[in-house]
Amino acid sequence: MRKTHQCLGMLLVVAACLSATAGHARLIRTKAPASSTPPAPQNAPLPELKAQSAPAEARLLDVYKLIGSGQTRQALLKAEALVKDVPNFQLAQLVYADLLTAQARPLPSMGHAPDDLAAKAPQRLDQLRMEADRRLQALRDRPPQGALPTQFIEVPPTTKHAIAVDASRSRLYLFENGPNGLQLVADHYASIGRLGADKSFEGDQRTPLGVYYITSRLDAKKLTDFYGIGALPLNYPNEYDRRLGKTGGGIWLHGVPSDSYARSPNSTDGCVVLANPELQTILDRVQPRTTPVVIAKSLQWVTPTKAELQRRSLHNLIEGWRVARASGDLNRLMSFYSPQFASGTRDLNQWRQTLEKEVTQQRGRALQLKDVAILGWKDKSDILVVTFGEVADGQRTGAVKRQYWGKEGGLWKIFFEGVI
Repeated sequence: MRKTHQCLGMLLVVAACLSATAGHARLIRTKAPASSTPPAPQNAPLPELKAQSAPAEARLLDVYKLIGSGQTRQALLKAEALVKDVPNFQLAQLVYADLLTAQARPLPSMGHAPDDLAAKAPQRLDQLRMEADRRLQALRDRPPQGALPTQFIEVPPTTKHAIAVDASRSRLYLFENGPNGLQLVADHYASIGRLGADKSFEGDQRTPLGVYYITSRLDAKKLTDFYGIGALPLNYPNEYDRRLGKTGGGIWLHGVPSDSYARSPNSTDGCVVLANPELQTILDRVQPRTTPVVIAKSLQWVTPTKAELQRRSLHNLIEGWRVARASGDLNRLMSFYSPQFASGTRDLNQWRQTLEKEVTQQRGRALQLKDVAILGWKDKSDILVVTFGEVADGQRTGAVKRQYWGKEGGLWKIFFEGVI
């Protein structure tokens, strides 16, 4: 009985925020007929969304769709089952409270609760409204069928997965690499920094924007409960970040405490945070060192066919560097490097000496690049992050290197190169 009273009390409070979105409010208030349900985009049918989403979110979106079609009784039953199965899913509790209130009396507006109740948790209610907005946006705005984020220019078959985060939509997209290239296999709601994206310095409570790689996997047993079921650290700041003078660190993909299901959209110190069940699907799949993670303010999508011309052009650029490197023509090779080149403590002149030694040791043997990955980034300038294995003829393996290229005077130049 005590638990029931606690639940009802909580529902009265969260009812104050049941204007989660204008669309949500309109659907409940008018009890629209089935014909008024917004059509799904042709390139992404709703059943596909359900299959791609984590079970709890898919069930919540099912409730929203039932509300939209006027099936409020069925929506109530599904919402009741959801909050029973996932009691710490606060947004689901919010929707359930809305439906309960609607059963008792007509709602002149959503969240029509006494002011004293609404005032008890105004900030949290605003956060839940925003979370509802972001989750519903994922229902409405699906990526074009077969399209990829523009940053994934070339991803080799040995890279089994890739991740892209759209900060403006609080959404993480997981891609799997197969015979037909990268394919979107799942997408999840994600929380980012309290003050948004575009991290500049340590402690600014922002999530970095850029192209990164997962560096390791941290087991939950070695972490506090705050990080949930585990964590995947990223290589922020990368070499481009350092070039811009950005500071800070400790940017991870991680979960939530065991007593929570999800965090509000802007609630972290800079990390990207997912519900534990959703993070688990990522932990089970991705590999450190080879998995790229793109974090963009707003992802732009392009089909592989439309991106092919750019891919070939940049592949030829990297091939030109390889030919110069393999030929031993040092002057030609150095033409690919920026005057502002730096690798650790070495400037361009010192790097030239390093390359001269490597060319001498190579002794004219042909050089091949294996598993080439080309990732693009564009903000203040155009950037390429190129990763490859460098293998000389007669050898089975070689060093794995990463280069950062930037546009200078309209030409691509390498401003960092190093062994991973």
